[in-house]
Amino acid sequence: MGATGLATDREEYRRRLLEQSDEQLDAWSAEAMRDISIRRGVLEVLHAFRSATGLDERALEKVFAAGGGPPAVIGRDAGGRLMVPAITLHCLVRGLRATVPGAREQLVEYLVGNFEELVYA
Repeated sequence: MGATGLATDREEYRRRLLEQSDEQLDAWSAEAMRDISIRRGVLEVLHAFRSATGLDERALEKVFAAGGGPPAVIGRDAGGRLMVPAITLHCLVRGLRATVPGAREQLVEYLVGNFEELVYA
């Protein structure tokens, strides 16, 4: 076991994540979003999530709402970037599962993409 509790490098981490239940992956994804938003900000979480899933901003809004995120809280920052409250980031996980084929693989990509962040947390 490595610093993440699951692996010493990204490839081992990916292999071990793939062995986990959907419920565990969802919980770890939501926890990672919460923790990363505290350290690096919501914009970093949204950027990493979009990178892992390939969703554009419109699709991200739909996933957010499908996961129980209130559409009224979706906004934009001063630079025009999509923003949601940190407390609602977990809705992205539930919404991805509900609307996107291959959500499991995309959540694994999100977690692996944040391997370094999780190691040094």
